Amino acid sequence: MSTTDPDALLGPADIRELAAALGVRPTKQRGQNFVIDANTVRRIVRTAGVRPEDAVVEVGPGLGSLTLALLEAADRVTAIEIDDVLAAALPATVAARMPDRADRFALVHSDAMRVTELPGPPPTALVANLPYNVAVPVLLHMLAAFPSIERTLVMVQAEVADRLAAGPGNKVYGVPSVKANWYAEVKRAGSIGRNVFWPAPNVDSGLVSLTRRDPPKTTATREEVFAAVDAAFAQRRKTLRAALSGWAGSAPAAEAALVAAGVSPQARGEELTVEEFAAVAEHKPAV
Repeated sequence: MSTTDPDALLGPADIRELAAALGVRPTKQRGQNFVIDANTVRRIVRTAGVRPEDAVVEVGPGLGSLTLALLEAADRVTAIEIDDVLAAALPATVAARMPDRADRFALVHSDAMRVTELPGPPPTALVANLPYNVAVPVLLHMLAAFPSIERTLVMVQAEVADRLAAGPGNKVYGVPSVKANWYAEVKRAGSIGRNVFWPAPNVDSGLVSLTRRDPPKTTATREEVFAAVDAAFAQRRKTLRAALSGWAGSAPAAEAALVAAGVSPQARGEELTVEEFAAVAEHKPAV
């Protein structure tokens, strides 16, 4: 663990200075809101339970606020950045502010949705301030692509955090909740105020913690289970008998699959656990 200078982390003036030097204006299109508070990034690292032996992957590092806090705590950090200007600048920021840790940092200049391999040892943790507009697909892609990730902590829009952490029966329980549950035990891990960002977003943010666990035991593939989940929530007000009729080929076929899985055909998608969806997918009639 590094004993770095407390001033190595970026404060509000540092962030604005860096952005000005690079000609960076945070864009809504990429959901860019830079964290400008050192206490917040340290809190995120603490909440994530980052250990000195961890290889951490970070998505969307921006100007490097969280990156530097992660480098203080982890063995190594690999950051994935899509923005050309930010990707070009980050290694220099790390080298200038944490010269003793710079050799433990790697940058992947790419769209996180396309990344399927990373330099160095397999990542053990994912910690990221995810852009609001792509948070769920990026999170699910990273969990699928990197099974070595044991622990995840993401900062997302509060509403998305609630959705990811919701359980069956909750009105915001839906596709993200079920799919995240396939990979991990998911829970809310705190809230983040708007004033720690520049520019301040017009929504609150939340932390979501995911601890990897084995997927449900089933003969159905993940793709088959996720297809059933997508179909069930595409028409979430309908009973599963009706909502899954297209997926199964007909309403009677959907009913047969549900009954075989021990699920009431009159139930709705929001009532089912990921294990129940797996059982339903397993009993989909062969076409």
